[in-house]
Amino acid sequence: MKNINRITSFNVDHDFIVPGMYVSRIDGDIVTYDLRTRKPNADDFMDNLTLHSVEHMLATFARNSALSDRVIYFGPMGCRTGFYLLMRDATNEEAYALVKDILQKTVDHDGEMFGAARKECGNYKELSLESAKTECKRYLEALLERENLGKADFKYDEA
Repeated sequence: MKNINRITSFNVDHDFIVPGMYVSRIDGDIVTYDLRTRKPNADDFMDNLTLHSVEHMLATFARNSALSDRVIYFGPMGCRTGFYLLMRDATNEEAYALVKDILQKTVDHDGEMFGAARKECGNYKELSLESAKTECKRYLEALLERENLGKADFKYDEA
């Protein structure tokens, strides 16, 4: 078997990742952001209901934002500690402002869960607006705390 290259995210020491927003990789004009909502390997993983619900809300708000034409992808991490946001031709500051905005919109949302119908989702019964709101509030507070500490620099913490 020929050598297999290690993917970028496996090269980050997960023992030092805390909730925040990080640049995971840059591929030309596309930046992959690591939206880390939970500390990895701390046995505090999102349950599938929460992960799925946040995905529905944030993906919908991102794709309906002023930066919608720059949003390539928004989706969950398999480890259930965060999400990936891929954006084209956006500055880190624009992406960060977008993330804070869509988190707040989810927290403030008083309508129905987006995509919660059988025709819209392959697991439409496993969604909860309240779970999404709780997780988004928690993550927004973590981002603001890092910002207040001067650590909203999009770089992973190191030993």
